[in-house]
Amino acid sequence: MGKYNVHELAKMIDHSLLHPTMTDADLIRECDVARKYDVASVCIKPYAVPLAKERLTGSGVKVGTVIGFPHGNPAIGTKVFEAEQVCRDGAVEVDMVVNIGKVLGRDWDYVTREIREVLQVVHGNGALLKVIFENDFLPADEYKIRLCEICSELKVDFVKTSTGYGFVKGPDGKYSYKGATDHDLKLMREHAAPEVQVKAAGGIRTLDDLLRVKELGVTRVGATATVVILEDAKKRYGS
Repeated sequence: MGKYNVHELAKMIDHSLLHPTMTDADLIRECDVARKYDVASVCIKPYAVPLAKERLTGSGVKVGTVIGFPHGNPAIGTKVFEAEQVCRDGAVEVDMVVNIGKVLGRDWDYVTREIREVLQVVHGNGALLKVIFENDFLPADEYKIRLCEICSELKVDFVKTSTGYGFVKGPDGKYSYKGATDHDLKLMREHAAPEVQVKAAGGIRTLDDLLRVKELGVTRVGATATVVILEDAKKRYGS
């Protein structure tokens, strides 16, 4: 056995099932993959939370989902309603996208109120809250640092880098994104309170990616390449 065991690494992964084109058949198949590899959770499209809850009953895989996804633009009341709905449907982990325009406008009172109101609902239902910054849209570290401070003050469970869908339009008209960079992960781990965990999402596609961010203090990753990562882990460290 090597430095890590496969189960430890599997329990870092939120198996991401959020692509708009995924059908119910796709979601069922991928819930079964999550169960087979005993990952931390699935992060499934909100309407499919009941499906995932039923499919994963009796397993060690938690049901997670997203709200305000992927651009963070719904009104606070709408995000609160979404949070109430997904918790009622069986989600025990909720990833919310902040209002990115409000962050860029430095309307920190609004941002704080939004996170606080969603957090009250999520924690009131015994679930965990992960706050997505969408770092590709934030041009300076000051925004990320202030978000870490707010999330620490409010005692959210995780701060998270990205949605995986925050594409930035370049001068050539093409869209791209960096996702979870080492710089941002180090920054978030440094400025979030010790009890606030860090989740990396966007670009975690290999076992080496997973191990690299783990060394930076990341405890969860969002991944679609779960099978590739964990099969490689089995080969490297034993099953």
